[in-house]
Amino acid sequence: MANNNLMVGLEIGTSKICVVVGESRPDGTLKILGVGQAPSRGVRKGEIVDFETAMKCVHEAVVDAEQKSDVMIKSVYVAIAGSHLQSFNNRGCVMLPEDRDEIDEQDVEDVKINAREVSIPAQNAFLHSVIQHYQVDGQQGVLNPVGMLGEKLEADFHIIHGVRTRIQNTIRCVKELPLDVEDVVFSGLASAQVVLTQHEKDLGALVIDMGGGTTDYVLYSEGAVRQSGCLAVGGDHITNDISMGLRIPMARAEKLKTEEGSCVLGNCLPGEMILLKDDSGFAGKEIERETLNTIIHLRLREAFELLKRRLDEEPYLGYLGAGIFITGGCSLLNGIDHLAADIFEIPANLTHAQAAWGVTAAVENPQFSTAIGLVKFAQVMHTDRPSRGFSRIFRGFFSGKR
Repeated sequence: MANNNLMVGLEIGTSKICVVVGESRPDGTLKILGVGQAPSRGVRKGEIVDFETAMKCVHEAVVDAEQKSDVMIKSVYVAIAGSHLQSFNNRGCVMLPEDRDEIDEQDVEDVKINAREVSIPAQNAFLHSVIQHYQVDGQQGVLNPVGMLGEKLEADFHIIHGVRTRIQNTIRCVKELPLDVEDVVFSGLASAQVVLTQHEKDLGALVIDMGGGTTDYVLYSEGAVRQSGCLAVGGDHITNDISMGLRIPMARAEKLKTEEGSCVLGNCLPGEMILLKDDSGFAGKEIERETLNTIIHLRLREAFELLKRRLDEEPYLGYLGAGIFITGGCSLLNGIDHLAADIFEIPANLTHAQAAWGVTAAVENPQFSTAIGLVKFAQVMHTDRPSRGFSRIFRGFFSGKR
């Protein structure tokens, strides 16, 4: 990976490990060269619970990606998920010394540090400080204050933090392979980079990325991140409900969910049945379609209502001019967009990575939104576009200086 234009995203998901190799092109576009996958084991609700097993799965996915992209992978950008992640909004402020009135890059760094001078749980570490807006002497909406004249620099940030050891476990799993970790990124923030345009962020949009074990969310208003988080509920919970409710094996329940399931109630014929053929260790069974759909509907409704209650703690849901964008593996469930629109009372759309091209099957698959988003995040960091508003505070996870 000697080419500085090559970047790799790694998502250690509950259901799958995904590795995406991308290349930043001279025209600023992002080309996907290859995607590696492996079934995920040793991971629960987005977090590693069996270190050795998870590490083997990551290795399999990396090797698969190397073969498909013809690239030797040495470093990666890694997604972080889990219900331990928390976020809040805060303002930083610095006064320029009397003998200077031009704002420089150190002032911008100091205002970020000032915004993080708040009390968070002792076991937690900062993951992101995402800039919302700068203000110079009360002038609002400043995009880049460096070089401007002023006495007081203020900045509003969306700050994401989580349990240090849980984040470290993910980093350590990758470093043991051995691979260098370029940066760690909240999964939902990564997905949002490729499923939303800047215009949609400006209008106001909510990204819901529902995977196997977690549901990540990021809400944008006026172009800035206002709310974000991770719920410990995902597609595996639906599969488990189907398995328990219909008394069928988990593998059969997963297949039934993806091939026959729907969130929509009342759309099938009365008494319509689904035949499950007999298999080794399984005698076969007939399932009423409406019963299957009801199980899926109830679990998803519960998840969306839980998310809505969390988002209702702030006033931003009423300002989503672009609507809701659903991605992740669960977005493939029939009718999920209609159910979300019904619960949030906001138009909802199904989406996948928009800001990339190359391996079409990967780009158009919503299961890969996070991993492709990691590569997009890397591209933004490499080109250092301050208007995108990312603060890189990865250094120090092992030194304890967070």
